[in-house]
Amino acid sequence: MTYSPPKVWTWDTDNGGQFASINRPISGATHEKELPVGEHPLQLYSKGTPNGVKVTVMLEELLAKGKSGAEYDAWLIEIGDGTQFSSGFVDINPNSKIPALMDKSAGVRVFESGAILLYLAEKFNLFLSEDIAERTETLNWLFWLQGSAPYLGGGFGHFYAYAPEKFEYPINRFTMEVKRQLDLLDKQLENKRFLAGSQYSIADMAAAPWYGALVKGLQYDAGEFLDVGIYKNVKRWADEIYARPAFKRGQMVNRTKGAPSERLSERHNSDDFDNISQA
Repeated sequence: MTYSPPKVWTWDTDNGGQFASINRPISGATHEKELPVGEHPLQLYSKGTPNGVKVTVMLEELLAKGKSGAEYDAWLIEIGDGTQFSSGFVDINPNSKIPALMDKSAGVRVFESGAILLYLAEKFNLFLSEDIAERTETLNWLFWLQGSAPYLGGGFGHFYAYAPEKFEYPINRFTMEVKRQLDLLDKQLENKRFLAGSQYSIADMAAAPWYGALVKGLQYDAGEFLDVGIYKNVKRWADEIYARPAFKRGQMVNRTKGAPSERLSERHNSDDFDNISQA
């Protein structure tokens, strides 16, 4: 049966599948609740989705470089429960999406994962070159990721893995786009170690949790469907990044699924990782 859009769209609260309980056409807080605050200057409110992993990886990479000022508290935001619509969270991110960061030392809120990466890179002067050409190339790929990942997640991921019904047109449409993106990355990485060149940067931290996970078969159970084995340069890049100790730690933070030894629901001290291994 062909769908004909109504003259004026109205919100059907029962329509929306897995995310019907939290998706809505209006913004703002749904309830009053303050966010917890820890002892470190950087307070992160997030979940271990690809967008959340970008930031915890960055923080762990900064700490690995000896930047003690990057110590942070990572509080779990259960997006399935609507915690992102609390008044405390909305105060930091009016868009009600994870991750959100509060820098107590500067009195600055930062929302949107790409903005957080850029903020931290500039604050600590790492993972973003001061050379104008290298810096611009890094930002090219950071902003590319911010604009492209929604086609992978909200587009392909939603219709292929999460939609209550599977339809040929949206799956074909977004599959074609995701494969175009993978082909683009594969060509970019053919003669480059990392996305912006020879140096590991915030562009890689942003893209690896999305496209790295995809080619490693960790995203949407879609590796065979997308024939990800043909993107050999992306796979080589992803394997190197996923092997980094700081990346491994960042992946664990605010994660709620997977083996207990691979997840840390909240992180308040570097010793928290040791406690997992001993559990």
